[in-house]
Amino acid sequence: MNEIGGYIEFERYFGKMLHEDAVALNYARNALLYLCKAKGIKKIAIPKFLCDSVGVVCRKNGIEYQYYSITDEFIPKNITFESDEWIYIVNYYGQLSNERIKEFKKKYDRIIVDNVQAYFQKPVDGVDTIYTCRKFFGVPDGAFLYTDRLLDDELPLDESFKKIHYLLGRFERKASEFYSEYTAHEKSAENEPIKHMSKLTENLLRGIDYEAVKKRRTDNFRLLHNEFESINRLKLTVPEGAFMYPLYVDNGAELRKRLQAEKIYIPTLWLDVFDVCKEDEPEYDMAKNILPLPVDQRYGANEMKYIREVLQKWNIK
Repeated sequence: MNEIGGYIEFERYFGKMLHEDAVALNYARNALLYLCKAKGIKKIAIPKFLCDSVGVVCRKNGIEYQYYSITDEFIPKNITFESDEWIYIVNYYGQLSNERIKEFKKKYDRIIVDNVQAYFQKPVDGVDTIYTCRKFFGVPDGAFLYTDRLLDDELPLDESFKKIHYLLGRFERKASEFYSEYTAHEKSAENEPIKHMSKLTENLLRGIDYEAVKKRRTDNFRLLHNEFESINRLKLTVPEGAFMYPLYVDNGAELRKRLQAEKIYIPTLWLDVFDVCKEDEPEYDMAKNILPLPVDQRYGANEMKYIREVLQKWNIK
């Protein structure tokens, strides 16, 4: 019998999660490890344009990996792989349609799709697909994996009550006060074993209005795209429930610093690219000069207008 009475805990929600039918785990990197263990994957080809979290999983678990290049349309190119090797395909900014993913499946067969930046895009039937919750919602952990092979191991349930302080702090105060906690949490995630998603994260995910979030993100992306399409070096489609708006310009690195002075914080995604690639490689330039502009559900048309006005003060080229 559970405890009865006493003080009331965090409120419980009963809505339906997106990806309800997937395997619910604690982190996306562990979703990849789960998949490798379940399918006996020993070799993976991964894109150069990626953070090192995938490489860390491979190195820690004796999985061989090699790099491949991508085009400026985020399409794999020049892949040579062995008969027992899998290809890790990243759906950057939700720009790979499911039709394109089906083409990759037909061409390469053994593919793993990283939909970490495409939370609202449904998986392709028969394709192992990974999602993360933390890039789209204020939760301390959470990932989903679609696969036809389950681990026989009995996994522990993660707990998140000790991890959530930086999220609660940002809700009531400035993010800068809790940034060190956030970075410590990100670092600690590297050493977390595979676990099922925590009850707290699942509960929070059941309280989200997904249609409203999807619409806000899509509308914000479209507003920025209407403003910057003519100067953006990327040819983009407008994805449903977009992750961020990738503005690729020649002086992106310089603009990133200027935006920070205006309290518009634009990350440099995948810093590890600068170690993997040479300066004359396309991935190096993309990591340096793509500005991932925020379009998430916290913001609306006024914030998108402000971002546009701030950028237009300078010479974008």
